[in-house]
Amino acid sequence: MGLTTQEQILIEQRVTNEAKSIGAAYLLWFFLGGAGAHRFYLGQKTSGLIMLGLLVVGIITTPIMIGSVMLVILAIWAIVDAFLIPGMVQKQKDETRKRLTTDAQISSVAGIPVDTSKWSQADREKFTTQRVGRT
Repeated sequence: MGLTTQEQILIEQRVTNEAKSIGAAYLLWFFLGGAGAHRFYLGQKTSGLIMLGLLVVGIITTPIMIGSVMLVILAIWAIVDAFLIPGMVQKQKDETRKRLTTDAQISSVAGIPVDTSKWSQADREKFTTQRVGRT
């Protein structure tokens, strides 16, 4: 089931408006990268918490030399993240685009605007598959 050109334009506008800024992600990475702030900003909470945990435990255990190893691992991870940030931003845009496209398809099938913001991705896909199969 295809979308009209107008619907596609609206989706792209929403994707642009909702997209995370690469510049903001890099600023967070530069100033708070060891704390995982850029990962929190980009919606990757679990890995952000792991980075924050490594930082805190690393600082606390530095006097017994274990912390130094953790901080080196964290530094390497943060440096690698500098190269991964553009991909993380693009992934977030792609997920937003997919969600909005599915929402537009569901609204089209239902015949009225449907707020699916609280639905899981699996529920969206299930509804679309079931409804499109009937039409």
